[in-house]
Amino acid sequence: MTAQSASLQTPPVQPATARDIVLEVKDLSLGFRNADGLLPIVTDVSFSIAKGEAVALVGESGCGKSITASAIMGIAPDNAEIGGTIILNGTPISGLPPKERRKLCGRHMGFIFQEPMTALHPTLSIGRQMTDTLRHNLGLSHAAATDRAAELLDRVGIPRARDILKGYVHELSGGMRQRVMIALAISCGPSLIIADEPTTALDVTIQAQVLDLLDDMRRELNLAMLFITHDLEVVGDFCDRAVVMYAGDVVERGLSADVVRSPAHPYARGLIDAVPGHDDNRTRLTPILGTVPPVGQWPQGCRFAPRCSRADAKCQTRPALEAHIRSDVRCWYPLEAAQ
Repeated sequence: MTAQSASLQTPPVQPATARDIVLEVKDLSLGFRNADGLLPIVTDVSFSIAKGEAVALVGESGCGKSITASAIMGIAPDNAEIGGTIILNGTPISGLPPKERRKLCGRHMGFIFQEPMTALHPTLSIGRQMTDTLRHNLGLSHAAATDRAAELLDRVGIPRARDILKGYVHELSGGMRQRVMIALAISCGPSLIIADEPTTALDVTIQAQVLDLLDDMRRELNLAMLFITHDLEVVGDFCDRAVVMYAGDVVERGLSADVVRSPAHPYARGLIDAVPGHDDNRTRLTPILGTVPPVGQWPQGCRFAPRCSRADAKCQTRPALEAHIRSDVRCWYPLEAAQ
């Protein structure tokens, strides 16, 4: 079963109750302190994720997706200054001391990195890395942790789990490495998984397998998942809701099916038009002209205005994120329907 067929068979997402919410991010802002002052990176990011729900953070490289995830996990650089509120399972965690915050990683929040070759230790066996995590977070004995690690590898579809535990990351294929990362992320029973572009380095066939596995794990374990990607096509197949970011701003937020089929923000529309095969009637792709402005060089007003064909003098004032037809949009001239 592909990720697309799985999503088509899934019933519509039901409104979450307060009791269902695992992660709530309110007005998150982050900047880096340097010799010249505070350099803003992301501003006023807000979203929530319920049990069993996948929410995507979408945008080009440099839009602030990964640093937002780092702020949630508590692994942002030391010179980062973070404002706003992060609530995990009903408890505010953004103000916790670093030592207390680190205790949440693994046990309550799991992280799937983009590149396992840099995330996994090259000189420690797969088994050592998994059992150390299990013993530290769950207090298991070495034997119990080894049994649990083998069960986890088997659960994510890795054959000969006991043999793999004795091996090293460089001995595995890209797809197998990412399966090990998924096993590590779910190993201690977290309620939230953050997946930072987990399929970027994989070929198309393996991408589909990893997405299917993530989808299965999310539904089986009733996990809340934050899925970071630049690919809106994947979002439409895999995620329930989408948060589109541009230059540190949330520019559109809504159900993923609505954002993909009928985006209201010109930037979201541009991401869709740049995807090969999205519209079978097109003979050429339509790229978004220009590039994301460097941090610290954001234009006044709408940050997308220099690249937007609809921009005028009004766009020199920053628009608010407001409810539109199907989604929340930060734009003075949102699109009324799919174009």
